[in-house]
Amino acid sequence: MSEPQARPKAHIIDGKVIAPQTIDKVKAAREKLEAETGVKPGLAVVIVGEDPASQVYVRNKGLKAEECGFHSETHRLPEATSEAELLALITRLNADPKIHGILAQLPLPKHISEKAVIAAIDPDKDVDGLSPINVGRLVSGSADEALVSCTPAGCLVMAKSVTPDLSGLNAVVVGRSNIVGKPVAHLLLAENCTVTIAHSRTRDLPSVCRSADILVAAVGRPKMIKGDWVKPGATVIDVGINRIPAPEKGEGKTRLVGDVDFDEAADVAGAITPVPGGVGLMTIAMLMANTVIAASRKAGRPEIGAGIFQG
Repeated sequence: MSEPQARPKAHIIDGKVIAPQTIDKVKAAREKLEAETGVKPGLAVVIVGEDPASQVYVRNKGLKAEECGFHSETHRLPEATSEAELLALITRLNADPKIHGILAQLPLPKHISEKAVIAAIDPDKDVDGLSPINVGRLVSGSADEALVSCTPAGCLVMAKSVTPDLSGLNAVVVGRSNIVGKPVAHLLLAENCTVTIAHSRTRDLPSVCRSADILVAAVGRPKMIKGDWVKPGATVIDVGINRIPAPEKGEGKTRLVGDVDFDEAADVAGAITPVPGGVGLMTIAMLMANTVIAASRKAGRPEIGAGIFQG
């Protein structure tokens, strides 16, 4: 009797491949928009204070905007900047015709209300997709009018890279945050999935996860989702970025892992995102996409920006 064949490992949904592909589409859309309308997309990033991680993120966003051929501005404000001063800058950027996307780098200093700053950004320039107006557009079924938060949008692009038509699939989103869990669920609903939002109070969470053709993990708990929680052949999108001890690298060393136990899940899933190298690489790419989408809408040519997602 022949030995049973070992099941092949899951296909790796590689952010190092998909993010550059997305940027290529952004560049093509920018070129078409500028050639046909004379409009160059403009992105303004505002940072307050000297948080080292935020400084790196802002620098990377500026470099990527320049690579895409955008008009790019970075406004670096001191830690002592008042909320009124920041809101005044946002007001000026809202009125600036060269700027189509505005991003206020979070976190802000404690004396400034993040909610007030996000609400002050013109929803049509809110390329972070965090304003109440854009959230409302998404939730009310008008995703084609919204600017969608970058990480959830990246999750959807990665899922559709495996299965372009998600209609009719069962999707389970583990995590109910306003930043990832809820927006991902609404994006999947807009793709005609049957969606379950699961969380820490969900009864028999492993069996709920096993019902998923698409499983999105966004809970912030390292390796919480085990291989036997995954339906054979499912697509697994791991949003988690958790730092854990790595004694094999030396004393005090750490490494990054996701919310999914990758080694276990890769033996069961049909496709899976790695951590690092997965969803995280999509965030800046989707920020660039949102900027072109915003500029295209402003120029009266929304189909140019929409083409980024239509392939």
